[in-house]
Amino acid sequence: MDTITRRRFLTAGGVVAAGALAAGGTAYGLRDILATAGQRAPGRILVLVTLYGGNDGLNTVIPYADPAYHAARPGLSYDEGAVLKLADGVGLNPGLAGLHALYGQGRLAIVRGVGYPKPDRSHFRSMDIWQTASPEQPAGTGWLGRWLDTAGGDPRLAVSFEPVLPPLLAGATSAGATVPGGALRLPPGVTTPVLTGLGVPAAADSPARARAAACFADLVRVQDLMTGVAAGGEEADEADEPATATGGQAPPLDQQLALVARCVEAGAATRVYSVSLGGFDLHADEKAAQEAQLGKLDKPLAAFVTRLAGSAAGREVVVAVYSEFGRRVRANASAGTDHGTASALLLLGAGVPGGLYGEPPSLTDLADGDLRHTVDFRDVYAMLLADVLGAEPEPILGGWTGRLTFS
Repeated sequence: MDTITRRRFLTAGGVVAAGALAAGGTAYGLRDILATAGQRAPGRILVLVTLYGGNDGLNTVIPYADPAYHAARPGLSYDEGAVLKLADGVGLNPGLAGLHALYGQGRLAIVRGVGYPKPDRSHFRSMDIWQTASPEQPAGTGWLGRWLDTAGGDPRLAVSFEPVLPPLLAGATSAGATVPGGALRLPPGVTTPVLTGLGVPAAADSPARARAAACFADLVRVQDLMTGVAAGGEEADEADEPATATGGQAPPLDQQLALVARCVEAGAATRVYSVSLGGFDLHADEKAAQEAQLGKLDKPLAAFVTRLAGSAAGREVVVAVYSEFGRRVRANASAGTDHGTASALLLLGAGVPGGLYGEPPSLTDLADGDLRHTVDFRDVYAMLLADVLGAEPEPILGGWTGRLTFS
C-alpha cells in the first residue's frame, strides 16, 4: 500500500478525525502552534478552565460556620473538621488539597457570588450566556472570539484542546483553533512506526497532501506527549464522563494542561487557551461524587500552576476556572442538588494576589430558593481582558463598565 493510499485509509477510518483534523477548518496540529515559538507579543496568557454540568459552589467553597448552610443540606453539608480551612468560617472541599496549598502560598484568588441578572437554569442557555458574555439576549460571538477579532484574527492566538471549538472562541470575523488531544487508537495492523512513516512528506506531494502528512506526524507527536504524561504518573480515567451535552467528550484534564504547558514553555504566540472538565451535573448522591470530580480538577491544576511557576513564560499565565451555574441552596430528596445560580470563580497564577474576594451571598435572603449574585461575571471578564490580555473591555463586552479589583 503506497503512502498516499495509507493516508486515505486512515482518514476514512477516523484516525485523523480523532486527532488533528477533528474540527474541520479551524483544526490545527500541535506543530502549527509550536511553529509560532518566539512570536508571542508582550503580555500575559489566559488559560480558561470550563467545568461543564454546573459545579456545586456551596460544596466547593464551603461556608461551614453558617448554620443556614447545614440546615439547608442535612447529610450533604461538610462539618468544620472535614473542610480545608481558609478564613472567615470558609473552607475548601476536601478534594481540593492542591488548591488549598496554593491558597496558603497566596496564589489562589476565590471570587464568591459570581453570576448574572435574571439567571437561567438551562445548561445550554447559561453556558451560552457565560461564553458569549451576553445575559440580556443571545449573541452569535464569544467574548474571547471578539477579543481575537481585535487582536488580528490569527486562530493560533486562541487555542482549545477540546474536541470541538467552544463558542467562546468564535468571533465575527475570525475564530480560534482547536487542537484535539487524547489517546490515539489505531486500526488493527497500523503501528506507530507506520504512522510515523506516513508523516514524512514525499517530494511529489501537492500542498494538500503535504498538509495531510503533517497532520499524521502531529498525531505521533501528540501521542508521544500523552505517553510522557502517563509515565509521569497520571493515568487517563477510562470512565471519565462526557462534559454533558453542552461540552462533548474532552481528553482528561491533565492531558489538556500538559499540552498547554508545552506550548507556553516553548514560547508559542498563543495568548488564550481553553480546556475543560465535565461530570458536575450531580442531581443524586452528590457528596462523594463531587469530591471525586473536584479531585480530577485539583491534582492536574495544582501541578500545572506549580510547573509554570518555574519558568519566566509560565509566570505570565493566569488561570480562570468557572462553571455555567452553581446549585440550589437546599439539597433535593436524592442527596444531590438541582440547577442553581451564583457560584465561586477561581483565579490562579504567579501574578494573582490570593485571597477571598466578592461578598458572600446570603443563604437566607434567597431569590426563589437560589443565591443572589454579588459579582457580575462580566466584571471578572473585564479584568481579564484589561490586565491579562491588554485589551479595552467595553467594546468587547457590549459597553460593560464594571471591573473586578483586588483591593
